Amino acid sequence: MVFRFALFFKLLGILAVCGVLSACGGGKKEKFAYVERPVEQLYANAKRQLEKKRYDTAIAFFEEVERQHPYSAWARRSMLMKAFAYYQGNDYEEAIAALDQFISLHPGNKDAAYAYYLKAMCFYERIRDVGRDQEFTNNAVAALTDVVRRYPASEYARDARLKLDLTNDHLAGKEMYIGRFYLKQNKHIAAINRFKLVVAKYQTTSHAAEALHRLVEAYLELGIIDEARSAAAVLGYNYPGNRWYEDTYKLFERRDILIADVRKDLRDAKAEKAVDMNKVLQDLDPGAGDEADPITVEHDAPDNGARGDVVGPPVFDSGAP
Repeated sequence: MVFRFALFFKLLGILAVCGVLSACGGGKKEKFAYVERPVEQLYANAKRQLEKKRYDTAIAFFEEVERQHPYSAWARRSMLMKAFAYYQGNDYEEAIAALDQFISLHPGNKDAAYAYYLKAMCFYERIRDVGRDQEFTNNAVAALTDVVRRYPASEYARDARLKLDLTNDHLAGKEMYIGRFYLKQNKHIAAINRFKLVVAKYQTTSHAAEALHRLVEAYLELGIIDEARSAAAVLGYNYPGNRWYEDTYKLFERRDILIADVRKDLRDAKAEKAVDMNKVLQDLDPGAGDEADPITVEHDAPDNGARGDVVGPPVFDSGAP
């Protein structure tokens, strides 16, 4: 009998706790229960929460605007503002999902340029966190290119071009890092393939001159003198006062190769008025693969100081939609 009473009181205690939890849960649901409010009030509340950096609450209010006034211009604005709130809270995947929704529903809207740009930034700002994977970097290049292609005259395209240069420089830096690693391991063909990729694909980046010098270095190690001279000629023509050309010159001196030959190649290149860097390097067997398994590396992303201004919220026309 005593045992039954004890069991009964335990059950009562459990039910009481469940009731309290249910009441608390009910309170949370009531917070954004459907209570029709003027759209201006909902939107103003959302913006106020955003300014206070209460991103979750701001997102909830913006979603209320979409839910209560789904076909209004306020809902369209709220969709973009919600994406910006996700972005500010570093919830990049949710931001991308909201932006994709906006783009699919309003592809011709004047604010679509901002949506494409903010989506690109969601990839760009994660470059420093990719570690061994360059997926975010490649996605950033694709998204930034999309901004430039679709809206070439916009303010977003100007910034996208700058960030494209920095992102491509980052990708070139990764290839150089791997190429130098192979060179130190005496895996010269693998190194050459990496440096050729930089010359062919990233020739406008800050790494192109070093890539040409490293090609000379690798070719000389393999005893392929003609290819080394060709790469040196391209380097001298495009970067005559560069430190990498000076290092290349010293390489030939140390190996007692006639510098006059290199200078002759340089004169011939200047006489032609233009040099196709890909053409002078194409004699290398294109089927030669890396000698070692591919490695992945962590390379520093563009530093914060080079990123320009922090992305702001979308700027809408003054007045009500």
